[in-house]
Amino acid sequence: MAGKPVIQGTRIPVDRITRLLGEGMSVEEILEDYPHLSKEDIRAALLYSSKVIGGEDVFPLKAKG
Repeated sequence: MAGKPVIQGTRIPVDRITRLLGEGMSVEEILEDYPHLSKEDIRAALLYSSKVIGGEDVFPLKAKG
């Protein structure tokens, strides 16, 4: 998937799962659409995403003017 992280044992990108959840889809709906996934797969995708985002350094910028 062009270097994107995927759910282990699948070709489903992690960002697809987080996007679906962010758009309001429930875990149960995702599992209906992707029956080969488990709740643990979805939890792992969320945990991975939070670790990636949480590991970023953020530096506040000063406003010009």
